Amino acid sequence: MMERKPTLRERQRAGTRRVIQAHAVRLFTDRGYDTVTVAEVAEAAGVSAMTVYRHFPTKEDLVLIDQPARLIAEKVAASPATQPVVCRVGGALVDAATVMTGDVGDEPVVGQRFLLDCLRLMVSTPALRARHLDSQYALQQAIVDALGGGDATTRDAAFRTQAATSACLAAMHTALTRWAEDDGQTELPDLIARALAASFGDVVATGHRNPGDHNPPFGQD
Repeated sequence: MMERKPTLRERQRAGTRRVIQAHAVRLFTDRGYDTVTVAEVAEAAGVSAMTVYRHFPTKEDLVLIDQPARLIAEKVAASPATQPVVCRVGGALVDAATVMTGDVGDEPVVGQRFLLDCLRLMVSTPALRARHLDSQYALQQAIVDALGGGDATTRDAAFRTQAATSACLAAMHTALTRWAEDDGQTELPDLIARALAASFGDVVATGHRNPGDHNPPFGQD
């Protein structure tokens, strides 16, 4: 089945969203989230406040990035169902970070500096922390659904899937925190792989290995 290409209207809408969000994050980073108004974001982006609210219903939404969740879920769904859950989720997290930061030689989906700025805002701004937590719950559910967890035949199987996914996301959060502290000096995919290896074994799924590692992913034979 051929993937549907976005229409001109959809591309224009996505472009408007990117422009608004880029200006918003720049203003929030330069002046502080609480001091910048939506009207000021609209003026900087060259649109009306109504247009901003049409694309971002709340001010908090201006800092949230929805692309990673979709990308991660897609990669989880495409991974071999025979692999352990931690391998499927871990590999998807590393691969998605590679795409998002442009570490595969292609143009990044979002861009490293933009991701860093959004991450710092979410960590340092009390008003954004609750929304960040909500987004993590939503990401976990998207991954569980991509794994088929919603159709699990037993409650115990669903619980194991949710627990494994939650553990992988906790490792990723640790990596993201270190990445922000280092101002992106270390490659994000490598940090996530290292965090996953510390949690589940010496080697991370999909061939993302730490230097000197020679064992199969997550200790699987």
